[in-house]
Amino acid sequence: MISRRHFLRAGTTSAVALTAFTNESLARVASVAARTAGVAPADIARDETYWREIQQGFTLDRTIINLNNGGCCPSPRVVHEAFKRYLDISNQAPVYHMWQILEPNIETVRRRLAAEFGCSPEEMAITRNASEALQIAQLGIDLKAGDEVVTTNQDYGRMLDTWDQRVRREGIAVRKISFPVPPPSMDDLADRLIGAVGPKTKVLHFCHITNLTGQIFPVKKICDAARVKGVKTIVDGAHAFAHFPYKAADLGCDYYGTSLHKWLLAPIGTGFLYVRQENIESLWGLTPTGAARAKDIRKFEEIGTHPAANHNAIAEALSFHEGMGIERKSARLRYLRDRWANRLEATGRFKIHTSLDPAQSCAIGTVQVLAVPTAKAVQQLWDKWKIIATPIVHAEYEGIRVTPNVYTTLEEIDTFGEAMEKISQAS
Repeated sequence: MISRRHFLRAGTTSAVALTAFTNESLARVASVAARTAGVAPADIARDETYWREIQQGFTLDRTIINLNNGGCCPSPRVVHEAFKRYLDISNQAPVYHMWQILEPNIETVRRRLAAEFGCSPEEMAITRNASEALQIAQLGIDLKAGDEVVTTNQDYGRMLDTWDQRVRREGIAVRKISFPVPPPSMDDLADRLIGAVGPKTKVLHFCHITNLTGQIFPVKKICDAARVKGVKTIVDGAHAFAHFPYKAADLGCDYYGTSLHKWLLAPIGTGFLYVRQENIESLWGLTPTGAARAKDIRKFEEIGTHPAANHNAIAEALSFHEGMGIERKSARLRYLRDRWANRLEATGRFKIHTSLDPAQSCAIGTVQVLAVPTAKAVQQLWDKWKIIATPIVHAEYEGIRVTPNVYTTLEEIDTFGEAMEKISQAS
């Protein structure tokens, strides 16, 4: 018979073991960071010993090669275990443990996210994804029939559909500009957007980095010019946060939405909305709140009953991210992208739709097999090599979007390169 004392001692030992297990990936990140302190990010990007330690922080299915990290990413073990732990705590008595114990800790997450982004905590609402964040801005801005929104024809489909609903419902006008891939320069991108602003334009909406080719926009230049013209700016940062280094001051926008289950590696169903302080009161929420909360950024989080586990585990994701360092992370991601892109470009059988200029892109790259339809090439990648990639078919171009992550190995990148060469040769 097990005594109560023995049971408690065993439970304590198990808890300590579980804590050590779940914190292992954070310890690995801290350890390799300490060993490589002072080493340039470009040198770290090529250090396979360093990245092997990072890779061990994930629990992955290595029988497939996942090169679609643009949709959502697997979380490191420490994040996923925290997420499950918060769910277990919630389930003990949700009305108490979830609402009274866990939910208030969203303020710690808000404070840390705001510090990483570079804004006041009172300007940041935690959402479920970039789409929700951006739709709060898109649907919450007062517009009337005849008012114009300027955007691009390469913005995310759901966001374009949101504007289309306002066109159909309220009679606003939406102007979509086009741009080549890759563009001749970032100045060209800025000129196209700023040049499209007219006397009826009220909102300028564009991507920080596009989901189609990974093109980075000169956000600050565009937003500053729009502000001079009295135009509000909404920036779609779904693929940007924790992908490459920047702060809110580098953007200058009025509204910014991002997902955290992409490059921050947070649990699926997390994101944030940044609203410049002066715009909070005039922006309507998707879910109505009392007039007394009109100036409170938290009014955008009033969605009814929701799990606390998702947003609380963002804290562990931030710790993992900060342990790597954004400069090192972005250097590694560009290194992986360049490894396959330069290899394929040299053959003459592919067209790269993404600029390899570090200022204009990072992990995301889109490549077209010139002699093979994109859908067929993507299917062959899966059928023969179990490689997951994303087909991009736009009215003006098509290709395969490739997005590695920090857990991606050189062997996986080289397998993709070899597979693409064989696909092109078989045409």
